[in-house]
Amino acid sequence: MSTPVKQSLPRRAWATVRNTWRSLTSMKTALVLLFLLAVAAMPGALLPQRDIDAQATAKWIDDHATIGPILDKVQAFDVFRSVWFTSIYVLLFVSLVGCIVPRLFEHVRALRTPPVSVPRNLSRLPRHTRRESAEAPDAAAATVLTGLRGWRRISRPGGPNDPAGTVTVSAEKGYLREAGNLLFHISLLGILVAIGVGQQYGYEGSRIVIEGDGGFCNSSSNYDSFRAGNLVDGTGLAPFCLRADDVQATFLPNAQPDMFRTMASYQDREGLRTDTWKQYAIEVNKPLRMEGVRVYMLGHGYAGTFTVTYPGGQTRTQTMQFAPQDKVYFLSSGALRFDPPPELYRTEDERRTKQIGIEGLLAPTKQLDGSLLTSKFPAPNDPAVAVDIYEGDTGLDTGKPQNIFSLSRDQIDSGRLEKKARVNLTVGQSTTLEDGTRVRFDGVKSFAALQVSHNPAQNWTLVFAIGMLAGLVVSLTVKRRRVFARLTPRDDGGTVMEIAGLARTDQAGWNEDFEALADRLAGPNGEKVTQ
Repeated sequence: MSTPVKQSLPRRAWATVRNTWRSLTSMKTALVLLFLLAVAAMPGALLPQRDIDAQATAKWIDDHATIGPILDKVQAFDVFRSVWFTSIYVLLFVSLVGCIVPRLFEHVRALRTPPVSVPRNLSRLPRHTRRESAEAPDAAAATVLTGLRGWRRISRPGGPNDPAGTVTVSAEKGYLREAGNLLFHISLLGILVAIGVGQQYGYEGSRIVIEGDGGFCNSSSNYDSFRAGNLVDGTGLAPFCLRADDVQATFLPNAQPDMFRTMASYQDREGLRTDTWKQYAIEVNKPLRMEGVRVYMLGHGYAGTFTVTYPGGQTRTQTMQFAPQDKVYFLSSGALRFDPPPELYRTEDERRTKQIGIEGLLAPTKQLDGSLLTSKFPAPNDPAVAVDIYEGDTGLDTGKPQNIFSLSRDQIDSGRLEKKARVNLTVGQSTTLEDGTRVRFDGVKSFAALQVSHNPAQNWTLVFAIGMLAGLVVSLTVKRRRVFARLTPRDDGGTVMEIAGLARTDQAGWNEDFEALADRLAGPNGEKVTQ
């Protein structure tokens, strides 16, 4: 018994690399990776993502104290930037490249190669028939070639085992099927590249704009949240300014939303140069497009306006958005912070202890259950607020970040911010604190939640998506077919035509199609031979 030859370590390593590469670049692996990519993206749709809404992400983690931190460690709240999602993405990209490039060269080689020669025994093929023609073999071959217009075809002399004067014809069609298949996969690869480029060079910013407010200009510092690609530093953004002149929201009698619209004024590059404003109605599925960016309206809500009148007669008025807690009736929560006029107090420390903080609920259409305020309709038909009013140090000067929708719990718990009143107010009503400071609820304004998106590869993504659809349609509708004909001379000068067909893909409808094709190839003088 011979001893098997052992491979050297370099040969074994090379064999391992080669086999791994072959497995990675197989179509089966590409399909598995595509499925895994879809599965990996599911947490991004089911869980809040930190780069889109950091506040909602933090709240979700706090509300799920056990599983929240675990999911955070495995990057479930940063899915599309996670190591595992990026790994699948890169592997799918490499797999597609390794799968497509050899197939592309093979397809080009197939297009340059003439159809294969006629097999020796045509009767073994799935589709086979015999015809007789009064024409000579050369003339019959011309008739066959004419009937195969649109096919890649070639006529050859018979083989060494065929009778003298025999002519063979080979034809094939359906090369477009493989081209469609390649187009589909190349377009899929293009979409992956376009998404990657968009993630690197694109940016998104979210901003709440209150109607009648001053609006904002396109700078990373002017957004409530801003997410930029790795190659975007937040400077040199597309120049434009935008303001909300009117935020409209209508609801059906059952409180279901009917329409959201932001009547916006904006200045693009030309408008900034000439100081002119243009108008546009931004709706949920109708973004404003300018300067390579898109401005979407993601939602709306209400902002409460309050006026604080100090004992000396000085006033401070502020409008601040409230966050909807009830997505149906828009009962919202929020907070406001007021700095007193500096001339009222001798020192900065004394002034800091006289700041006013307001925190509570806003109902667009009030409904009172005893002293408990709720909302019974999402439109601002009868606005009211239920607020706690604090006096002291709101913590604005500490340098610590605060939630704009609530006062600092640290300041309240430490006693630096003391509650002075708890009241329900309708529009125009006010309450007076012990030191004579009066707080008045002036009403509500609507705000729009806008998102500004810039993706330089968006048009390419659309082009590749269309290419995927076109490639899929072609690959599913085009059928690969081969036809062979052997034309053997008869003693009386006619021709015996042996015609066979081979379906290289699906067999559907090939029986009827083949018989009709054989009749056409035999010509008007052809007769079917009973077998």
